[in-house]
Amino acid sequence: MAWLEITIDTAARDVEAVAQALTARGFSDLVIEDQQEFEDFLEENRAYWDYIDENLQQQLQGLSRIKLYLEDTDEASLARLKRFGEESALSLNISPLAETNWEESWKDSYPPQEVGRDLVVLPCWLAGEYEGSRKQVILDPGLTFGTGAHPSTQMVMEAMEEAVSPGARCLDLGSGSGILSITALRLGAGKAVGIDIDPKAEDIARENAAYNGFASPAFTALTGNVTEDRALMEQLAGEAWDVVLVNIVADVIIGLAPILPAFLGEHTTLICSGILDTRLEDVTAALTAAGITVVSTHAKEDWRCVTCHK
Repeated sequence: MAWLEITIDTAARDVEAVAQALTARGFSDLVIEDQQEFEDFLEENRAYWDYIDENLQQQLQGLSRIKLYLEDTDEASLARLKRFGEESALSLNISPLAETNWEESWKDSYPPQEVGRDLVVLPCWLAGEYEGSRKQVILDPGLTFGTGAHPSTQMVMEAMEEAVSPGARCLDLGSGSGILSITALRLGAGKAVGIDIDPKAEDIARENAAYNGFASPAFTALTGNVTEDRALMEQLAGEAWDVVLVNIVADVIIGLAPILPAFLGEHTTLICSGILDTRLEDVTAALTAAGITVVSTHAKEDWRCVTCHK
């Protein structure tokens, strides 16, 4: 099936009104690209972002436009859309798109990711096709929350190859997709507990664990915030952990630092990642102030990962 991509450029102040007008005329599947909406989103979620892709910011600079897609045989809708453009004094850029299977083509963006000495992250649809001998960490990347492609996650997985011993007990703070908990179990851990503040992450992590054949009691997914929920913190601190994982962002790690010692025993390994090189000193200072010793630092691109002991 062949498609047409129609792009409508407009001013930032008008983009919402144009979108509403299009919806009223039956064009409901719209893609809005707007610099102001992007900046508003970043401002509202500033605590969770240390790094913004400069290329993306440049692409959106001064941009306000709406895109929609029509089958190239839908002449009636195209005529209606052109009439709307004329009436609204808006220019339409119409471009043909090559025929493709849209429902399947997105999967091409998720090839196998070989990590460290012995791990590979696989999308669930390739689980039966990988012929290598690496330990498989299987995920549904369509569920987001971490796919193994980011340098910060890869560094944690590489550090885990050294830190996780058979039967180890692992705590994953900020577990997202569950990729690190699953990795721990794949490396031979006896128990992994993943906790995230987003309730959607709990279901996603549990589903991804099932793809790998892991369920309770080996894997447990929880929802909560250990910095605010005293009962939850004490519950987790009451267990003996061999490895504690924190792969988030610098500001969150800094906020967690004062309570991290509660989860660490004499021989616990703490691995923290998601740290931009420009924030490394801030993070290590916070960890040191909490009585935690950084024993090694790993680098990949602009990101840093630290391995620590109490």
